[in-house]
Amino acid sequence: MRYIEPHAHMVSRTTDDYLAMVLAGCQAVCEPAFWAGFDRHSAEGFRDYFAQLTEHEPKRAAKYLLPHYSWLCLNPKEAEDLALAGEVLALIPEFLDRPGVLGIGEIGLNRNSRNEVAIFERHVDLAARHNQLILIHTPHLEDKHKGTRLIIDILKNDPRIDPGRVLIDHVEEHTVDRVLEAGFWAGITLYPESKCTPPRAVDILERHAGGNVWMNSACDWGHSDPLAVPKACFEMRKRGHTAAEIDQIVFQNPVRFLSQSPHFVAPV
Repeated sequence: MRYIEPHAHMVSRTTDDYLAMVLAGCQAVCEPAFWAGFDRHSAEGFRDYFAQLTEHEPKRAAKYLLPHYSWLCLNPKEAEDLALAGEVLALIPEFLDRPGVLGIGEIGLNRNSRNEVAIFERHVDLAARHNQLILIHTPHLEDKHKGTRLIIDILKNDPRIDPGRVLIDHVEEHTVDRVLEAGFWAGITLYPESKCTPPRAVDILERHAGGNVWMNSACDWGHSDPLAVPKACFEMRKRGHTAAEIDQIVFQNPVRFLSQSPHFVAPV
């Protein structure tokens, strides 16, 4: 079985995870910029992180014959320091033309604060000015519905934004309809805590067969699973979904979205 892992924080994973993913059929891995588990205090710290994503992690993945792509941004958890956020945003254009950079992400909201909204809007403006794809993080648990609504309202009010070039991630049962009906792509995150289990994810997929949806693991240094996507495929097989239906969700849909970036090379 072939699949693409479209959202994984591989800097926090071991090389054994790369090997396991390749053996499970992974054809490419995409890594959004993320929170480091602590707040960084200088723009130079972000410069080093962007270099890690665009220079060093692709080399580590290549040892396992796995193409590695990245997204760049300041995570919403670090948006409260507006001065630092401005410095980081000024750095990002330096990296956008590097091979493997797909766009701006994962931007979005965490606690739906005023500063988070302001920095989200600046990221969106950056993406629009540089014609970049956008990958969006929606808040967890009780803030998800409000945050998703805020995000969609901001995007729909910017005439430069093509919804077909934006993926709104971490959707759940109460947000997926709003995302898809607005014309955006939806990402279902398979996570042991705070997001979807494979059975829940497949329930959502069955309600939206043929939609612009993908699945991802969002694996990081917390309780997460880099093999969550193939495990969800097994859940689909148990329910009688065909190989072609599974391939559509876990391979063809990610390829269709990601191929809008000139830096993405579709696996053969």
